[in-house]
Amino acid sequence: MKTLTKYCLLFVSLSVLVSCNKDDDNPVANNVTLHFNNAFKNTTIVLGAATSSEATANTSADGQVHHFAELKYVISNIRLIKADGGEIPYHINDLDKGATVVDHSKPQTLDYLLTNIPVGEYRQLKFGLGVKHELNTLDEVRFPDFYTKAGANDTKMHWEWGTGYRFTKIEGFYDTDHKELSIHTGSTVEGTNGDPDTYTQGVDAYRDITLTLPQNAVVGRNAPRITINADFDKLLSGKTNTVTLGAGNATPSVHTAANMVLFVDNLGGNGSSDISGMFSIGSVEN
Repeated sequence: MKTLTKYCLLFVSLSVLVSCNKDDDNPVANNVTLHFNNAFKNTTIVLGAATSSEATANTSADGQVHHFAELKYVISNIRLIKADGGEIPYHINDLDKGATVVDHSKPQTLDYLLTNIPVGEYRQLKFGLGVKHELNTLDEVRFPDFYTKAGANDTKMHWEWGTGYRFTKIEGFYDTDHKELSIHTGSTVEGTNGDPDTYTQGVDAYRDITLTLPQNAVVGRNAPRITINADFDKLLSGKTNTVTLGAGNATPSVHTAANMVLFVDNLGGNGSSDISGMFSIGSVEN
């Protein structure tokens, strides 16, 4: 009887082990990594001060030489589109769990991990450059993690004068005499300054990006890595606008909302004829 009991226990143990192995071989979800590669055309950007010899210099379509000292932007509202057209949203209404600040000076921010993505094949990626209107308030109570991340001393993605976030923040220098370049974008509000009850939507600088993958990202036993190229040559030499920097548009304190939209449409697309802006897919590694 004791021998029979031992055999029964051994059989049960083996059955559990086989069952666990089968579950490991057939996961129901896995991770997807979004890797952001910030470049001028095909050259990955190196940041630098005004007279830096190491900073990556770029020449615009109008012949203006420029380089960056600071480069940050907000990614949110991420959705993965399956091969059959089904859409998998990733915490699209939670900035703490589904939004990030890509900061080129911090390599760890160039990889954004999407967790618990359902198994399947995905053919498209959608995301927002910036924060959609209904979430674009500096709400420390609702989204404390993102509020802190975006407002840290070395990030500064809060509008000081408004109620929302900066969507892109670019500092640098242009022309041979290294004039300061400072371009900040984000949605604006209209109303009485200091009275939030009077605020209404002004310029909507949020842009929805759609990118088709060159091959399907296969989520299963492996966790895909998708490289997203952000080509900041488009800042001045976009699909929509060619911009020449000057006294009227190089700094946030000078350029108007209308001037800002030129940069917004170049970086994020105009929402109609251009739905990818500066972004493209570099590779999919399954």
